[in-house]
Amino acid sequence: MENVIEEEVPHLRRIKSYVLREGRLTTGQERALRELWPVWGIEYADSLLDIDKTYGREGAPLTVEIGFGMGKSLVEMAQKAPERNFLGIEVHTPGIGACLADIRDKGISNLRIAHHDAVEVFNNMIPDGSVDTLQLFFPDPWHKARHHKRRIVKPEFLDLIMPKLRRGGIIHMATDWENYAEQMLEVLSADDRIENLSADNTYVPRPDFRPLTKFELRGQRLGHGVWDLMFRKK
Repeated sequence: MENVIEEEVPHLRRIKSYVLREGRLTTGQERALRELWPVWGIEYADSLLDIDKTYGREGAPLTVEIGFGMGKSLVEMAQKAPERNFLGIEVHTPGIGACLADIRDKGISNLRIAHHDAVEVFNNMIPDGSVDTLQLFFPDPWHKARHHKRRIVKPEFLDLIMPKLRRGGIIHMATDWENYAEQMLEVLSADDRIENLSADNTYVPRPDFRPLTKFELRGQRLGHGVWDLMFRKK
């Protein structure tokens, strides 16, 4: 099945920066990839994206989410904020298919999807000063100490995204791993280009616009904590 999809849907390609852990595509996800990618998908290219042309309007603030999983919360946010443009970047093919189907079912017009390595998308496609909000929710915690170096949140990551943020732009992260939350806070707090929006310079309450996921609700029932961080570019 995977080989057939890669041959017939031209945007699917191997992710260069890490191993892509795929799951089996459902029939609905496969259909969504075939039929809906040309409508809401953004092909990777080594050239800057024309934001206004991509969304068919001028001047709308852009929210970019890295790693949206199956896309439920991203679709909900886009539906509730039609005045904003949303771009989701994901490498998990079933998640791409599920998100595309949700976009169709909810009749959303302000959300686009990229299926590629986020590092390359930011380096080569996102114009400087174009991003109003950067979202990173529940990234892989790489919970074993020897794997912490694989975590995405590090100074090099901030160096990648900072030029893309407009002045006053927001970085919003969330994790359910306390150790990772502490690392995120340490990395973000050490960067003098941004300021913490928390009253006590730690974490913020979950904003109403960030939907609770099934995963998060299950964690709450088990007594797991969730930490949100919001920083603003000076």
